[in-house]
Amino acid sequence: QVQLVESGGGLVQPGGSLTLSCAVSGSSFSVNVMDWYRQTADKERDLVAAISSGSNTNYADSVKGRFTISRDNAKNTVYLQMNSLKPEDTAVYYCHAVIRIRPGGPFYSYWGQGTQVTVSS
Repeated sequence: QVQLVESGGGLVQPGGSLTLSCAVSGSSFSVNVMDWYRQTADKERDLVAAISSGSNTNYADSVKGRFTISRDNAKNTVYLQMNSLKPEDTAVYYCHAVIRIRPGGPFYSYWGQGTQVTVSS
């Protein structure tokens, strides 16, 4: 069974940095796009950053220049390096990936369990 396992959230002061990781566990044939979303109690889940299997990236305007998404295809892991964090970055961050389990099979969408990031002094 495929799962996305996240790590790296926590409490950080404004201006600080955190790195989130998300690893694909279980049997998978190929991993297509991998991305990070975030959600607060009063908002919908929004895309933060995305990276294709060929490492093309896309960022929300609010994080451009501060966050960097990267991936290690050999490890089926995606990272989100977050610098210059602001209180408004506080949210639950979710990893998402589109994965093909077997050759020629369909792609499925998977979500991580979410990790809390709190930016506060």
